[in-house]
Amino acid sequence: VGVILADYGTSWREHRRFALMTLRNFGLGKKSMEDRIHDEIQHTIKTLDKNIGKTLCPQVMFHNVASNIICQVLFGTRYEYDDEFITTVIQCVTEITKIANGPWAMLYDSLSFIQNLPLPFKKAFKDAKCSSDLVLRLLNEHKKTRVPGEPRDFLDCYLDEIEKKAEDSSFSEDKLIITAIDLLFAGTDTTSNTLLTAFLYLMNHPHIQERCQQEIDRVLEGKDRACFDDRHQMPYVQAVTHEVQRIANTVPLSVFHCTTKDTELSGYSIPRGTMIIQNMISVLNEEGQWKYPHEFNPENFLNDQGEFVKPDAFMPFSAGPRLCLGEGLARMELFLIMVTLLRKFKFIWPEDAGEPDYTPIFGITMTPKPYPMKVQHRL
Repeated sequence: VGVILADYGTSWREHRRFALMTLRNFGLGKKSMEDRIHDEIQHTIKTLDKNIGKTLCPQVMFHNVASNIICQVLFGTRYEYDDEFITTVIQCVTEITKIANGPWAMLYDSLSFIQNLPLPFKKAFKDAKCSSDLVLRLLNEHKKTRVPGEPRDFLDCYLDEIEKKAEDSSFSEDKLIITAIDLLFAGTDTTSNTLLTAFLYLMNHPHIQERCQQEIDRVLEGKDRACFDDRHQMPYVQAVTHEVQRIANTVPLSVFHCTTKDTELSGYSIPRGTMIIQNMISVLNEEGQWKYPHEFNPENFLNDQGEFVKPDAFMPFSAGPRLCLGEGLARMELFLIMVTLLRKFKFIWPEDAGEPDYTPIFGITMTPKPYPMKVQHRL
């Protein structure tokens, strides 16, 4: 049972409501979260400063920044990028998300009796156990140092909830570990993969990168840094960030839904309790909904006057009761990170890298294949 992947039911509703409330209390959508994101971006800037004129692979860099932001909310800690905790978590996240929707996982789902054979999907179980052990270690540390009623982070809040000891409560330490892992994985892989998609396309569409930078320079002139509200004065950057999410289609099958009553849709009868797996390509690339459904083009989000518009078919965070918990955080991260980095750096596709391969690696999440980038300071 987890806050994101659990079946519909009382426990799921309680955990989702609790997670939303707690994330908001710790700054989701507030100025304090902007400060947290900006603090983490400074570490990314240091990494890029060290690599000026060199070729680097940005995969780990973007995973680090996304993971550390959600770690601060969940565990009250930011980790140095060579810390065992964050390096292990990122390794587990990337491996599990690729294995879980792969052919070996489908074989396991169909023939569960083969689970004891030394097949590749065993790695996913090992990674899941490793992640649980890491969070359990943090949980035990929190239990020793916390002050009841004075929560420092998500773990403390959940422990306070357990201590209320309501008879019908679904909260427990086992579910806390699963919920924390749910949020950690969701808050790391999706944002980092979207950022990787963004800079892959921006490097190979330099005219789009330059137009973003011109708008950023104009709006932020005289300001030390961007704030999330600046997006309202940046229609083109808004269009680019949304087009990145559309083209990335980071969670292609979204989170599975379920019918809560007998339903009829387009002439088909769908019984109560049927699992619904939605194909996000059906809306994010739908003919007739987009000016350029099959290419990377910010004009998909601009009207004839150059104003930002968001078509109804844009729903990368899904819809309904399972709408992404972290949509507000993800949108804020994506905007602030892209604007801050584009303001300071020029990102270049290396001359010796050949043609870019936009074909993603498929899994629970889709991510670009590893690619190189070169970075220069902007004059």
